[in-house]
This record gives sequence, structure tokens and C-alpha cells, in this order.
Amino acid sequence: MAEVITMPRLSDTMTEGKVAKWHKKVGDKVKEGDILAEIETDKAVQDFESEVEGTLLYVGVEEGGAAAVDSVLAIIGNEGEDISGLTGGAAAPAAGTEEKKSEEQPKAETAAPAAAEVPAGVEVITMPRLSDTMTEGKVAKWHKNVGDTVKEGDLLAEIETDKAVQDFESEFNGVLLKQGVEEGGAAPVDSVLAIIGPAGTDVSAVGAPKAAASTEKPAEQKTEAKTEEKAAPAVSSSSSDRVAISPLAKKMAQDKGVDINSVQGSGENGRIVKKDIENYQPAAKAPASAPAASAAPVAVSFVQGEDTETPNSQVRNVIAKRLSESKFSAPHYYLMVEINMDKAIEARKEINSLPDTKISFNDMIIKATAIALRKHPQVNSSWAGDKIIHRGNINIGVAVAIPDGLVVPVLKNTDQMTYTQISAAVKDMASRAKNKGLKANEMEGSTFSISNLGMFGIETFTSIINQPNSAILSVGAIIEKPIVKDGQIVVGNTMKLSLACDHRVVDGATGAQFLQTLRTYLESPLTLLL
Repeated sequence: MAEVITMPRLSDTMTEGKVAKWHKKVGDKVKEGDILAEIETDKAVQDFESEVEGTLLYVGVEEGGAAAVDSVLAIIGNEGEDISGLTGGAAAPAAGTEEKKSEEQPKAETAAPAAAEVPAGVEVITMPRLSDTMTEGKVAKWHKNVGDTVKEGDLLAEIETDKAVQDFESEFNGVLLKQGVEEGGAAPVDSVLAIIGPAGTDVSAVGAPKAAASTEKPAEQKTEAKTEEKAAPAVSSSSSDRVAISPLAKKMAQDKGVDINSVQGSGENGRIVKKDIENYQPAAKAPASAPAASAAPVAVSFVQGEDTETPNSQVRNVIAKRLSESKFSAPHYYLMVEINMDKAIEARKEINSLPDTKISFNDMIIKATAIALRKHPQVNSSWAGDKIIHRGNINIGVAVAIPDGLVVPVLKNTDQMTYTQISAAVKDMASRAKNKGLKANEMEGSTFSISNLGMFGIETFTSIINQPNSAILSVGAIIEKPIVKDGQIVVGNTMKLSLACDHRVVDGATGAQFLQTLRTYLESPLTLLL
């Protein structure tokens, strides 16, 4: 029986998707895990794999076309099967495609004069939109110079967005004929980033000047540049993060704490698919390198009597903007509590005595916080003007210092993760954050945030809420000091927590009750198992 495949919702803000490229044609055989198409969302281009087997009988969206989420994307079934009832009696796919092509013919003729400016074999690469809030990108570094030979998959440049620095790969073969943006310069999304084509081709009339003055580019030329691009070039999180894996499989791996570098893929060209994660059996010991406790600060040299300047990075500009908006729009208040960590210290020793297990106090705090949020859903909510949104998932953002600022990678469904899964995920994301290797979607969707400065010996501090969260937990150092226990002064280990709350969402009593629950979990770790 035929299966209807609908346009998936690949991000929380996605309302429609664009088919950047079909990997299967009508009549092709499709296996589970095969890549059907590349879907361009409002945030990135993602591979879309089939979860059913059969023959591709119908394509609901032509290549380059867009459709609303949940509309018919494709139909897979038995060869020769009648699917007229599923397509609403629509014409055969080929006929429909031809009809659309004939409708678009006048547009192509209209654009012909502009197309004449792009010589044969030349590809115009535009600045990609790598996050939902990105309006311009900065070229942090060019890896290819004008005149260099470029192959498909070669690293062209490092693009700094408002959230991270990401490697940008070429999808074309040829010679780099032009850099549309100089190294260190910025340009709006969709402006000319680079031009690739045959050696010696004159492209002086193509695109904007090197100064990235894309605002002067005619609308017709901008449209044509998008057409020539065909699909957004592949973006990988870092030069060392090139594992071929489907988005679904990657999410499952993150949820299960599976190291994708140790998984053997069974899909096309060794690609890791859903069933590979489901059937994965971990080795006796999964090596995990612990990230540095802190990121090296941006190098600033001191010269007596001489003022110097450091240009702001995109990350720094966005941090300034977001934190200012949060501080001035959300009415912050702060609750502080001191916790006895003696039992937590003992519990951590016992856990780390198990084979192949090593967790930190931060991992324990993250786990306890996630479970506490289950009992206090109001703290796991967001202000949305005329309503409060109570989040259905508990996704904790963990603040990580990087050389030019701060990023907040997100642990999805943290309350369902084990200590070892939390530990592996935090180490992985913290390490990649410091190497500018996090992807934009790994820093989105948090419902609560944690900032820990205990490793610096800071006893107590307050943080600014990470919007759209309604609260953030600040974690201080564990301090050995005299405490009163059973009427006697003894040596104990204490830790101070500070909870910043948005008073529009979290009332004082609600925040206090949340901290009481969190204190119970940390002072009596066995309660987390109940």
C-alpha cells in the first residue's frame, strides 16, 4: 500500500520547506535510509531520508519549489500502483512538471538579459543564511584564494554568523574566479560570496564589487544568482566534524549519548541512518577527552600609554544585543540558596568508581535541575506577550566560554538523559564550541539555562536570563568551611546557587519552591532515583 510522505517540520519556526535537490526520480527504487531529497528550511539545508521502502510514484514538489509543512512531498508504494486517490486526481507527475515548466517559460525569457552576464560554466555562490536570526555573515578566513583550483567538498571559507563560526564547503568544481567579500569583511545574506568557473573566464561584470556593496546589485541579478546557486552549499560544523549522518540519526545519537564517530553507517556511501543508531552496541570503553575548564581569552597586548582597539566579532555583537534586550525587557529578580554538598561528593565518588564512568559535579547539577523542572513546569516556560508558553520538553542550555564570548549549546530532553549521556554530550559540545565547531541548531531550543563559574573559584554570582527562557541558574564553587550540623560545628562542603527569574513568568514563591526541590535532590542524591 502506498505511503504518503509529507513535508517535515525540521525546525520549530519552519512553516514551509524548499526542495533544494531530489536524490530520487519518479520510478526509482527507494530503500529505508536512502536520501530522498535535500530540504531547505528557514535555518539550513538538511538531507531527508526515507523511512519506507518501495518505488517513488509521485513527487509533490518540484526541485527548487516550496511547499507548506505537512503538505504532500512524495508518495512511495508498489510499482504501477494506482495513487490517484492520494493525489486528489492530479495529473501524472511528469505532466504536472511539464505544465509548471511551460508556465515558467516566460519568466525565464524575461530573465534572459540578466543571465547573459553569467558566462557558461560559471557558478555564483551567495552568502548563505546559516541561522534563523542571521542577516549578514562575516568571512573569518578564506581557505582558497583567487586562481586556486576548487573541488566539490573543498573548504572555501569560514563564515562567522551571529551564533558561531562554520566551515563553508564548495558544491562545485572549477577555479575560484572572484571573492565577493574580503577576509574579515561582512556581507548581507544572499549577496555574492564567491564565483567559481573555468580558468581565465572574465567575471568582472558578474555580481557586486569586492567591497560587498551588494545593496547596489539589481533585483533581477540577485534573483538570477539564487537560481544559479541551485542549492545552498554544504555547511559542516568544523573541518574535523564531517561524519555523514542523517538529521534523525544524529538527534537519536544525541539523545542516547552515542559517539557517532564510533558508528558504522549502512546507508549510501557509509552514511549513518536511523537503524544504525538503534542497533549500535557501544565498545568496552568510549574514549572522551575532557574539555578545558575555560576558554583562552582573546589575546590583547598591553602597551604602556597606548590605547588599542579590537573589532567586535559577530558573536560579541549578538551577545551584547541579546543580553541588553533581556536585561532591559525582562524584570529580573534573584534568589540565592546555599547547599550542603557532602552527600553529593560521596555519591559522585561511588558513581565514578564504576567501570568506564566519569561524571562531574556540573553533570549532577544539570541532571538534578532537569528533574526539578519536571515538578515545576512554570519555571520551564516562556513569556510571549499576551500568553505564557509552557514548554513540553526540558532542554537545558549550558553556558560555555569561548575566546570571543559565550555560547549556550543545548542538551535536548535533558530529563531523559543519564549521567553518562549528559557527561558525554557536555564534553563533546564544550570541546566543539571552543573550536568554533557547533552548528546553529545545537544552540537553539533551550527552555532553561545553567552557568557555572565554580571552576574559577567564584563563590556566588548572578546571570542575565538567556531569552526566551524565564530563568537561569548560576553555580558557584564548592567551598570547604565550618558548618553547624546537629548543634555542632563541623567541617562541611557547601555550594551557593543563584536563580535569576523573569517576574512576568516566575513568581517569587514559584522560584523558591523550585530551589527547594533542587536542594533536596543535591543534598540527597538518591532521591533522583525515586
